[in-house]
Amino acid sequence: MALDKNVAELMNKQINEELYSAYLYLTFADYYEDRGLKGFANWYMVQVQEEVSHAKILRRYLLDNDVQVKMLAIAEPDKVFTDDLAPLLAGQEHERYITECINRCYAAAADVRDFRTMQLLDWFVKEQGEEETNASDMVKNMQLFGSDPKGLYDLDREYQARVFVAPTMPM
Repeated sequence: MALDKNVAELMNKQINEELYSAYLYLTFADYYEDRGLKGFANWYMVQVQEEVSHAKILRRYLLDNDVQVKMLAIAEPDKVFTDDLAPLLAGQEHERYITECINRCYAAAADVRDFRTMQLLDWFVKEQGEEETNASDMVKNMQLFGSDPKGLYDLDREYQARVFVAPTMPM
């Protein structure tokens, strides 16, 4: 079964959204690196790897369905941060936006009864739930503990322990 043209276009655009996410999170990592918060920087470097892996999953799916993938230009992130909470808030906002994008892809697939694509997107829907929870938790932790030097140090140490685990897709 060939992918619906609209579904294919949205999925291709989602590849770009995932790569933009990686690009954006690199700027977050750079901000925290400059601040000497290597744990926060590590957290976002792991996020970069996750976002690139998401783009690769979507790319592979399109290629496996005989859709020509088109790499779109990646927009320049325009965020400027003045405090340690700002990147976390921007990340939370961005994850909510990505959830909307995934939902658009899912709705388009549902409209044309493309159950195979919906099955792939089920994984992304679940993943976005986790991403939004993580972003929200980071904001709450910073608000609760980040204004205290010891609390900030402890959070930074906690985030330094995060490692990238490549996603496994139920296909």
